[in-house]
Amino acid sequence: MPTADLALRDEYAAAVERLAGHTLDALRGAGGAVAPAPAFPGTGPVPRPVLAAARVLGPDVLAPQALGATGPDEQAVLLLAEAHRAFPPSAFPAPASTPPASADEERAAGAALVTAWRDWGTAVLLARALGPAADAPLPGATGEDTGPGAPRPGHAPHPEPYAWQPWSVRMAQLSALALPGLDGPVHDAAREHRLALARGAVRSLLRCDHRVAARLTRWLAWLAADGGELPLEVEPMLERIRSVGDGSARTALELAVAEHLLTGGTS
Repeated sequence: MPTADLALRDEYAAAVERLAGHTLDALRGAGGAVAPAPAFPGTGPVPRPVLAAARVLGPDVLAPQALGATGPDEQAVLLLAEAHRAFPPSAFPAPASTPPASADEERAAGAALVTAWRDWGTAVLLARALGPAADAPLPGATGEDTGPGAPRPGHAPHPEPYAWQPWSVRMAQLSALALPGLDGPVHDAAREHRLALARGAVRSLLRCDHRVAARLTRWLAWLAADGGELPLEVEPMLERIRSVGDGSARTALELAVAEHLLTGGTS
């Protein structure tokens, strides 16, 4: 990979970590905005890496609001809306009529579906935060709408939950949907296959894949807040991941959201 590409990748990765850190501080009540100046509209051009970071974090940019840790954060809302204008979502993928012909096709289809569901979650939270002023940040799609500008993808994640290892990885990629105020087929799948989520969380922890373990444990915390019984205790999982985790702001944010879900519920 050319040096320039590596430098750009590092710049964007650093922007994601910084934005995750700001979001984490807001969630913990440490003060400050999720998107401090000059990283939001109204204070001059928003750096493109900051906009890209907001697209990567998606619904989690609004996690402090959704969890009731902060009041309305206009700066975060504007940043996320601007990020969707700068990096517009693609059309939702339609359900495949035939199985993928190759592993590459299967990975591409899975990635597109994950992106579509994350964009759906972002759109729901944005529409709720912007109210009547919301313009549809996502393209139209088949499926049920859950609010202004928030068309729902037409099908839930694949592979099937009986293939619990790849399915749990897919659900980890969708952990940003484990927030109050979001509910749909992805959440129904989590409710129905909580054992697969628990297996995936434990497997990831044993493999030292701490971010995936944190994301799946966040889903388990969401299920606990939703009122369901779980095949394992969430708190010891969170404590273990905290003690051996990778130290990144993104992983810490996943854990903090899980903790808030356990104490505050999903309503």
